[in-house]
Amino acid sequence: MRSISTKFYILLVLACLVVNTMAQNTNTEALGFVIGGKRISLTKGCALKDRNIPITLECPQPKTSISLPPLPLKDEILQFAEQRLAVVYPVIQEFKSIITSDPLGITKTWVGSDICNYKGFYCESPPDNETAIAVASIDFNGFQLSAPTLDGFLDQLPDIALFHANSNNFAGTISSNIAKLPYLYELDISNNKFSGPFPAAVLGMNNLEFLDIRFNYFTGSVPPQIFTQNLDFLFINNNGFMIKLPDNIGSTHILFLTLANNKFIGPLPRSIFKAFSELTEVLLVNNQLTGCLPYEIGYLKEAVVFDVGDNQLTGQLPFSLACLEKVEQLNFASNLLFGMVPEAVCGLPNLLHFSLSDNYFTHAGPLCRFLIEKGVLDIRNNCIPDLPSQRSVAECADFFAHPRFCPHMWSYTYIPCKPYYIPEMAPSP
Repeated sequence: MRSISTKFYILLVLACLVVNTMAQNTNTEALGFVIGGKRISLTKGCALKDRNIPITLECPQPKTSISLPPLPLKDEILQFAEQRLAVVYPVIQEFKSIITSDPLGITKTWVGSDICNYKGFYCESPPDNETAIAVASIDFNGFQLSAPTLDGFLDQLPDIALFHANSNNFAGTISSNIAKLPYLYELDISNNKFSGPFPAAVLGMNNLEFLDIRFNYFTGSVPPQIFTQNLDFLFINNNGFMIKLPDNIGSTHILFLTLANNKFIGPLPRSIFKAFSELTEVLLVNNQLTGCLPYEIGYLKEAVVFDVGDNQLTGQLPFSLACLEKVEQLNFASNLLFGMVPEAVCGLPNLLHFSLSDNYFTHAGPLCRFLIEKGVLDIRNNCIPDLPSQRSVAECADFFAHPRFCPHMWSYTYIPCKPYYIPEMAPSP
């Protein structure tokens, strides 16, 4: 009995040695052994066909070959159509890496060497080389991208001429290096989260024609030089600028100017209206302007919209407003104006909306009352005794107990376009 067990053990050891050899030679399909008069067949993996053997053989598994995909190259070699595109490629990729939000998936297209097909990027020949191709303009309007800064991006695009990025979530300040961009003539960064002082780098950029920085968080003063710069469009409304409007604003030739919703203080310079004579929209709403309205307001011959609501302007309404024959909207609401509403103004031919609410006017003639009935003239919350929705007697009395005087009172009835007009007289309050 013992000799049989010894013999069986020797055969098992022999079987494992042979199977180990088989595992190293994968071309061997099967090996056969005779143990105790029974033939045992071993295939790859050392499996026993005869399941009646009460012994488990632990044999090494055969080595198998696994096919793996080739590893990508660490630095892919990109071929650019133009050296100028190769220069801005790392600039774009670096900017892409700091974008924290891209809900529309814009940056998914910023891949590869074909920069001119990146969404938001547009290529043209630069002015210094008509045969070259360069990134000439960027239009990110409405992309809803978020990034902590534009520094290192905008100022590193040497051939950029137009940069439009309104309605995103870009922040930080504007780098002074943009002054080195020789071709930039349109810059729109409106409706973002920029802060800090006015981007003074734009001063002296002689090619700049269009500047739109409205709806941001800029604060401080506005350099007076900007109003005499070679700009056609200047939109700085809805920021936190606080400054007295400079006297040189009367020397501007800007065609479109918006100053609304800031903190501009002091009176309106008398020269401002001659300077704005070609403007179709004059928007000074929601500032902290004081003083009286000069008769020069009548020089706004092209104005369609004139809005100085929500300020602290006082005095009487100049009759010269009757010269604004193209005007459709006049807003003087929420000021400290008083006196009569000029009938000559209520007779403007194209007037659609005329707001004088929240002032201290004391008289409205028949033509103005007709506009009230039509819903054109809003004169609520004033001091006109026989009209509804007026201030209380006590409130009006308190206002008139502190007289307000304006210089050049004679000019308030002067109408430049109708020099022989004889105005109606209003009763005393």
